[in-house]
This record gives sequence, structure tokens and C-alpha cells, in this order.
Amino acid sequence: MNKKQGFLLFFLVFFLVGVCLAQSPEELEFNIDLNSLAVPIPKIYKPNIDLSGRGAHRDITWPQTLAAKDVLEKLQTDLGFAGLYRIQYNLWEIEQLAQDKTAQANLLNNYETIIKKISDSGGTVILNLFGTPSGLGRVLDKNSPPHNLKAYKELVKNTIRKLSCNKKYNIWYEVWNAPDLEDFFLGERSEYLNLYRIVGEAVKELRLETKIHIPLGGPSVSSWFANTQPNDILYPERSLIYELIKYCNNYRLPLDFISWHAYSSDPKLEKQGTIYQKSFIKLIREWLKYFNFSSSLPLVIDEWNFDGPANMLKERGRNSFVAASFIPAHLKNMYEAGVDYQTYFSLEDFADNKEGVNRNLGVFGFDTERIDSKGYAKASYNTLRMLNLLGNELLPSPSGDDFVGLITTKSADYLAVLIYNYIDPQVALNYLSRNIVYLNRTEKKSVLDIVKSDRIEKILSGGLSLSTLRLTPKVKDMFSQAIELNTLAKKFSAANRKIKVSFKGRKDLYMLSQYTVSSKCNRDCEFSEGEQKEVDLNQGYLATLELSPYSVQLLVFKKKPPEPVVPVVEVNPDTVKKVVKDAEKP
Repeated sequence: MNKKQGFLLFFLVFFLVGVCLAQSPEELEFNIDLNSLAVPIPKIYKPNIDLSGRGAHRDITWPQTLAAKDVLEKLQTDLGFAGLYRIQYNLWEIEQLAQDKTAQANLLNNYETIIKKISDSGGTVILNLFGTPSGLGRVLDKNSPPHNLKAYKELVKNTIRKLSCNKKYNIWYEVWNAPDLEDFFLGERSEYLNLYRIVGEAVKELRLETKIHIPLGGPSVSSWFANTQPNDILYPERSLIYELIKYCNNYRLPLDFISWHAYSSDPKLEKQGTIYQKSFIKLIREWLKYFNFSSSLPLVIDEWNFDGPANMLKERGRNSFVAASFIPAHLKNMYEAGVDYQTYFSLEDFADNKEGVNRNLGVFGFDTERIDSKGYAKASYNTLRMLNLLGNELLPSPSGDDFVGLITTKSADYLAVLIYNYIDPQVALNYLSRNIVYLNRTEKKSVLDIVKSDRIEKILSGGLSLSTLRLTPKVKDMFSQAIELNTLAKKFSAANRKIKVSFKGRKDLYMLSQYTVSSKCNRDCEFSEGEQKEVDLNQGYLATLELSPYSVQLLVFKKKPPEPVVPVVEVNPDTVKKVVKDAEKP
């Protein structure tokens, strides 16, 4: 692509975005044709979740990174275990109980019990292998890279043999967690790759020995472009994902999925562009193909949540309805970007643990002053319950705007439409971040200089005119779009949106139920269908709704069973006369 073509593409992108922004009225209309071509609902829309929580339990035989038992039981009761669930399997923690064989056996059994429940229910476990037992690491720390590679390989191999080969549980194995962060891995890039190699060799040997396919992947980095050395979106080939794909090709190692984290307030994060004029999702698939892997290899966002600069966010706590509305907005964009799977992080908050980790990431909270207190559901948990009620086929969803969107599904006698109203509080900065890759080096520097200064707030608020700044037309256009987004976000974060959804393509009577998540409730919210009403789709149907900021509504249409037929009994007139006469007798 030459410079002229690149400029035309950039202009077209901004023109289309401008058109979209211009179509952000207070009232939106959507048309749904129920006869449209549908596809099986993608697994990314399932209520998949990482089962971590609390970070500490008084019972040393209960996995310390796993959520409390009562919360796991509620999850199983409400949603079942038929999806994808991530469990962090701490090899250090297991080894720490080596002197107490009974306690160690109970700990292993507790891990296995939850794995078995998921596997027996038709679900899949992503088992994240992390933690280096004392004596096997370069330093005495669970985050140390293994130094005794032979012993570590044998430990991992025995673990996988027991769970996947002997017990035949449905498990994908993931090598370590966030190896690019010092808080999780104390090694260099080469040490992580060596770690992956010995696990990969163990898996290859077990596959050959048992003829069982054992999925293996990684690198579970903190963002798609991350590496053990600092990196950013402008240098994709410096990412650990790229390094791992290349390394696995060179050493003929198994690589069955790619995983990374996505913490942001930006629901369009996976639509991030690159310097190659394509999304990073497409770029990863091209890397896979280039290094002789299937380009359709599953891409998994194994940790994600509404995020910001603080560990304890009100949007995940007392204002958890914000995170609740973020969930469907982000999922829809993940699907459109080409991501295959996800596991939301996490089942429970983290607090009152010896590591001093306090983060309110969970869909369940608990009394942070009491480690053994009973957990309570947040508003975000009810959004997962909505996802669980979606139909088994996905219909094309009509376009909304930057804040309101639909996920439209159906089954044979069932329709379910999820509507969200999520307003990204950092929408302007996230927009700049996604589009900065389309600028040249000088233009990128000018944008970064402004963003890092106090001028950005003045520009977005209208206190500093773009005409007074020495910027290229392309950069001015970018800032103009950011200003417009910022204005709309402020407007719609303080006003309800009126929504009209028209349905056509069905010829039956349905009973309509409506579920809502909103600012009216943050914890222990009732999940009920509300008042039902009969809807006749024979002539089409128009649903009129009003969505408050950061709310989610689910419309469920269940086909009304036909009225029972009352048989008509013919009566002889002479018999009736006789009955009447008999009744008149004294």
C-alpha cells in the first residue's frame, strides 16, 4: 500500500466513524428479522469465568487461589458447568504440604473435585500451571523460573498424566500466568520459553504414549503486545506471543491456543489496529500461518474485566452495574474482532490475604474484614445469568452506536435479545489509543505529547481550540472525533436512551419476560423475569424500552402453548326436554 492509498484508507475510516457519531440520537430504532440466516451461538457468549477469588482460606487444604466453596456451589446451581472455566493450579502451594501427606492429598483432591464436576458437565477447564516448588527454582520464590528443568518437567508430566491420561478430564493446559510481570514471574524471556519447552516436551511424550490429544498453550501475557521487556502496540513482533509462536515452530512444540489478558474500560480493545493496517487479531493469525500453525488456532482472552488505574474501583464495587454493562459490550466486540474464547476474571474479589492483594474484580464480593464470610453476588453476576439465557443460535444484530448494542438470539420456540447501554468513561483516550498506529512518527509524537500533558483535558472540554495548535490535518481530525465522542459520552452518561426494537418473521403468540440490570441494585440483586405479557408476532411486534446509563435488559420470548381444545358434545333435544320436565315436577 502506497502513501496515497494509506491516506485514503485513513480518511475513509474517519469518515465512517464520523457518520456513526452523527447517528447517536437520544432515540434508537432496531429492526430484527427472525428469518435472517443464523449461526450456532459462539462459545465466546457463554458465561465463562476464571474461578479464582479471595486469595486465602483458613483451610490449608482448599486451593488458596480458588473462590469459596459456597460461591462455586451457587455458580454451579445457577449456571451449570458446561462452559469454559479457568483454574490456577499452584504447584508451589501443593509442594508446601509435602511434609503432611494427608493434607497434600486433600488439597489435590479439592482441585480434582472441581475439575471433575466441570468435565462431567460437558465443560472445559483451562488449567493454568504456575508456581515453582522450593528447591526447583533459581531463587526460593514461587514466581522463580525453574532451575532444575528435569525435575520440573517430571512434576508437570505426572500431573498431566493423572488428570488427562488416567482420569481423562477435559483440560487445556496453560503455561504460567502473566510471565511479563515481575509480580508473577522473576525470569527473562528465554527462561519463560525454556519453561514452555519442557512442558511442551512432556505433553508430546504423553501424547505419543497414550494417543490422547492434550491441548497446550500460552503465554497468558498481561496484554497482547507484552513481553518480559517493555513493549507497546507499535512493535508487534517484539511481543511474547510472536516469540512463542516462532519458538514452538523452531522446536516442534505443541501450541494449541494463544492466550492473553485484556483489562480496560474500552469495549473495542480487540479492534485495536496495527502499523500493518489490520487488527492485531488478524496479525496474530497471520503469524500462526507463517510459522506453520493453523490460522484458526483458538485465540483466548483468559483474563479480562472493567479496569482502571486503581485496584479497588467503585465501578466494580458499589457501582458494579458499570462493569455489568461492560460485559456484553466487550463480548460483542470480541466476537466481531475474531476472538474465539474468553474467561472473565474473576468469580470472587481478592482481599484479606497474606500477599496483600486487594482487588474487587469478582462477580461476587465478601466482607473483606472476615476471610471466612459468606460471599454475595454483584450486579455483574446477573449479567452472566442473562448470557446463560441466550438462545442457541445467533442472529445478525443491527448496528447501534458507540454506546448501545444488541445481541440477538433464537431457538426453535424461544427468542432472547440482550440490549446494553455502556458508556466508556475513557472513550476519547481509548479512541486515540486505537487509532494512533495510523499516524506517522512525527504525528504520533505530537499526540503522545498532548495526551501526557494537561492540554488533553482542555482540548476534550473545549477549553483549548485545535486551531491554535500546530498539528497536521490528520491529527486534528483524530482529536475532533475524540472531542465528539467525549461530548456524547458525557451526555449519555446522564440521560436515559429510548430504544425501539421491531420484530418480524414469526407467526405465533409468545409470552414476553424482561430482565434488568441497572443502578437500582448493586449486590444480592433479585434475578426475576418480572411481569409477563402476551405478544402476537403474527403482525410483527414493536418493543419500546428506556435504558438508563450503564443498564442491561434481556427480552425473552417463549412460545405460548396452544389453548387446550374442549370437545363439543352433541345433545339430543328430546333428552333436554325430558330433563326440564323432570325438574319441574313437584
